[in-house]
Amino acid sequence: MSKTIIALDCMGGDNAPGEIVKGAVLAANENKDMLIKLVGREDDIKKELEKYPSSDKLEIVDAKEVIETGEPPVAAIRKKKDSSLVKCMYMVKKGEADAMVSAGSTGANLVGGHVIIGRIKGVERPPLAPLIPTKTGFSLLIDCGANVDARPSHLLQFAKMGSVYMENVVGIKNPKVALVNIGAEEEKGNALVKETYPLLKEMEGINFIGNIEARDIPNGDADVIVCDAFVGNVILKLYEGVASVLIDKIKGSMMNSIKTKIGALLIKKDLKKTLKGFSLEEHGGAPLLGLNGLLVKTHGSSKAIEIKNSILQCITFNELDINNKFKEKLSLESKED
Repeated sequence: MSKTIIALDCMGGDNAPGEIVKGAVLAANENKDMLIKLVGREDDIKKELEKYPSSDKLEIVDAKEVIETGEPPVAAIRKKKDSSLVKCMYMVKKGEADAMVSAGSTGANLVGGHVIIGRIKGVERPPLAPLIPTKTGFSLLIDCGANVDARPSHLLQFAKMGSVYMENVVGIKNPKVALVNIGAEEEKGNALVKETYPLLKEMEGINFIGNIEARDIPNGDADVIVCDAFVGNVILKLYEGVASVLIDKIKGSMMNSIKTKIGALLIKKDLKKTLKGFSLEEHGGAPLLGLNGLLVKTHGSSKAIEIKNSILQCITFNELDINNKFKEKLSLESKED
């Protein structure tokens, strides 16, 4: 297997470039066969790299402009050709990088993904698809932020791509696919889910188990959670908020008395492992599936650990050749249709 090359947007996100560069250093220390191209203002990146031992897995690509979070995405992509984000995208488009990671503007990432990297033939709308922790492991939430106004045909493709991803990347055979709804009954829901349900039910090649209510998602009842981006983003943000509050509450309760402090010491190792499993950053970012190259979007507030895991996620994605598996799945079914 050839070396995986990742373009890293070092100027995107709330904690750039410090946490972004630190994440790259952590990934490089994993001893994977990779090259990380640190794209951004050269002087700023060099200043951060001085804090760590040198590595032949890190290479700087100078980009003098920065796309800010509040900028109109289309105008920013068009005008700022020398921005770190746009340069990363062109590197993927030209085959100079196998994948890219960015904590920058979600809107600019989505627009640039469509316009610069381009969609796989047959893909109507690329979805953002993060892994979210559950009681039994984790599930793929698809879509969580790319397509707020989706059509039934989009959700059908999300189900197909999600199934391919979970089977090949995560190793779950015949993954269970569910449609997010306000009840388990087929007749429940708004116009979108009512129209989508029978189509998913009839679709061959996926293991559709019906509707899923939000409260059942953390139980791991389904492996692929299908919804439009409005619903998916609400689920994701609520997930993050509740997880953060629960973790803080648990930690706080263990410091209440001598007895609880002793108990905390006894279970510290196991508790830390459990809480780590419910941290979204441990699973990397959200890939924008269905593009002609891999784009992984991480949180704007990403710290080094999430950047590291997103980079390693790119390596797995590339080594398993997931994009070609998407192409095979979609082209096969289009011929059957």
